[in-house]
Amino acid sequence: MLDSQTIATVKSTIPLLAATGPKLTAHFYDRMFAHNPELKDIFNMSNQRNGDQRQALFDAICAYAANIENLAALLPAVERIAQKHTSFNIQPEQYNIVGGHLLATLDEMFSPGQEVLDAWGKAYGVLANVFIQREEQIYQQSETDNGGWRDLRAFRILKKQPQSDVICSFVLAPVDGGRVADFKPGQYLAVYIKHDSLEHQEIRQYSLTTSPNGEFYRIAVKREDQGKVSNYLHQQAQEGDVIYIAPPHGDFFLDVAPTTPVALISAGVGQTPMLGMLNTLHDNQHQAQIHWLHAAENGSVHAFADEVADIAGRMPNLSRHVWYREPGADDVEGRDYHSRGLMDLSALQGSLADPQMHYYFCGPVAFMQFVGKQLLEMGVEAERIHYECFGPHKVL
Repeated sequence: MLDSQTIATVKSTIPLLAATGPKLTAHFYDRMFAHNPELKDIFNMSNQRNGDQRQALFDAICAYAANIENLAALLPAVERIAQKHTSFNIQPEQYNIVGGHLLATLDEMFSPGQEVLDAWGKAYGVLANVFIQREEQIYQQSETDNGGWRDLRAFRILKKQPQSDVICSFVLAPVDGGRVADFKPGQYLAVYIKHDSLEHQEIRQYSLTTSPNGEFYRIAVKREDQGKVSNYLHQQAQEGDVIYIAPPHGDFFLDVAPTTPVALISAGVGQTPMLGMLNTLHDNQHQAQIHWLHAAENGSVHAFADEVADIAGRMPNLSRHVWYREPGADDVEGRDYHSRGLMDLSALQGSLADPQMHYYFCGPVAFMQFVGKQLLEMGVEAERIHYECFGPHKVL
């Protein structure tokens, strides 16, 4: 535990950190990658260029400083980050590298004196130990699960299938022919890609889109204009290719009783974790009402429509409502979609107002903020609202 003087010293730096903003973490990352370029094989450099990761780290540092005497308040964030770290196969010794560059950044930017640097060194050490212990627990759990493994495992692409103009699904089975570990619906796989066309090893997380079956995994990938990995997977990866994968991870997953009504809300490729949840609810013969609410630009980019319709045909307790922002010439209202424009939940408020219902949603940040605002205005308690951001986490 940290002593009162260390806590007071760290908290005294909060105004300085706040005034500096993400310039602090920009300096940190630039320094770290200059001295330890091997870490470029772990970090998503696209998130470095667009500033998302730098903002996320800055927010995390400020949150830690503000709650340094109340680590319990940070536990949800610790779990989210620990799950992500283990998907990246982060090792304890790498915390020493990060800590060294963090302290050097504080010194180079502020020259705060040895007392402040020592206080931050102690504080970082405590937090690093929390992560190291939790991550070792996750590694051990992944390794001991039936069909589980530690670190990476070779998988073969069994099937590559376009699901829309921009989304392609991949069925992956282990090269060793063994069982694959079960997962919680909503979790993701970390896919490791090394190829001559890529400057560094690239790691990306993709949601699992089926229910657990012990034999294979299925992910879905949206092709992004500037996405190095998504373009590689869409344009170059072929059936029969071997890629390496970490075990399933993630702190966003469906966790409800069979009698709990559920709303699965998504936009675009944000439907992928929802699809894993829907398949699991179907396979488990969920008893309560299920709402599938999805928004897409139009039918050309609306993936998995036939699969969801097939599930709905076998689940009388499942209702669907699809919004197309700008329907295409071939899109038919009532057949392909139900409403035009943005997702407006007010028209469905009567069926969504069950005080026992839990709401899970995923999609672009602006969409999730829009949905979250609507749910709160409907009187939904925060503890019944669950969401996931792709990439660095953002608070809605």
